[in-house]
Amino acid sequence: MKNKIKTLKRRELLIGASALTGVGILSACDDNVDGGTPSNPKESTSISKNIIQWRMVTCWPRDFPGGGTGSQNLAKKITAASDGRLEIKNFAAGELVPAFEVFDAVREGTAQCGHAAPYYWIAKHRSIPFFCTVPGGMTASEKAAWIIYGGGQELWDEVYAEFGVKSFLAGNTGVQMGGWFQKEINSLEDFKGLKMRMPGLGAEVINRMGGTAVNMPAGEIMPALQSGVIDAAEWVGPWNDLALGFYKVAKYYYGPGFHEGGTTNELIMNKESYESLSEDLKIIVKNACHSAALEVPAEYFFYSGLSLNVLKKDHNVDVRSFPNDVVKQMFMISKEVVEETASEGELHSRIFKSWNNFFLQSMQYQKYGDYGFMRDRAMAYENI
Repeated sequence: MKNKIKTLKRRELLIGASALTGVGILSACDDNVDGGTPSNPKESTSISKNIIQWRMVTCWPRDFPGGGTGSQNLAKKITAASDGRLEIKNFAAGELVPAFEVFDAVREGTAQCGHAAPYYWIAKHRSIPFFCTVPGGMTASEKAAWIIYGGGQELWDEVYAEFGVKSFLAGNTGVQMGGWFQKEINSLEDFKGLKMRMPGLGAEVINRMGGTAVNMPAGEIMPALQSGVIDAAEWVGPWNDLALGFYKVAKYYYGPGFHEGGTTNELIMNKESYESLSEDLKIIVKNACHSAALEVPAEYFFYSGLSLNVLKKDHNVDVRSFPNDVVKQMFMISKEVVEETASEGELHSRIFKSWNNFFLQSMQYQKYGDYGFMRDRAMAYENI
């Protein structure tokens, strides 16, 4: 692996691996099933070939590692798995609509689907981040378990139905880093007056620690750091952060973060467009999304480890962990912020109760599961 790290080219780090699995397992289609003609007049349909054409708008720059490439691969996979009956054209952020207008574009039918991180829509409904990530919350595997088997998908559907949209899991970044800082973080006092890029409920934690949270899409972060509009920023982790070049303007890199234990990517669809699909096409879409929910975090995990080595060895980045007393306060404030959402309405309360019941169950299990195993394993590798 050491030789591989040394010889890994920057292009390989930025572009990453292609999709891991073939589209054949996704099909399971009856060749005689008619794809149908969508009722939405904004959809483009080739009558002669019976092809349904969808536009996919995204929050990501084109070819951007993970989010951008993940959305592009998902569009290709659905198109191929449907044997071309559902053809999806991918549009990067800004090519059809700006990054943070994906939700409204899909709701209004400007595009039939989109690829994003759901917590960007917190202004629509304060509990949407539970289906993406909340500070001090679930890991990627825990989130998938709750959504697929623990009732999370049904609650997600209920929230999104208010807006005429429907979503599936379509990726996850895994545990994210704590961010890039211009100064050392030695105590909670160092967050006072700090302007930091931070989305979702994690933004409220930063505000309560005395900082000011600012949200912005990927393409705006680097200029904001360079100009002093913000003092610190988190994005995802080493793979994406290397691509964006944060090491050029920020000295200290902290991790892990408190705010995103596993951040969901979604395929968000116009509900009317989705409901107009034949049953086999609906299955293809769902299976393609769940396939991406496995592939994307695996890709992030692989390339983030390689990228961290590049940041440390080639760019002399100072990688640190937050002090223990700061970590404890971060997670205590996170717990307060997350629990407070339950008081915002009946649906908010049901979402929090479902999420929290599974979360506490997982916390108990993880003592003997992944956490317990990794804690014990580390005893044999103390020098790493």
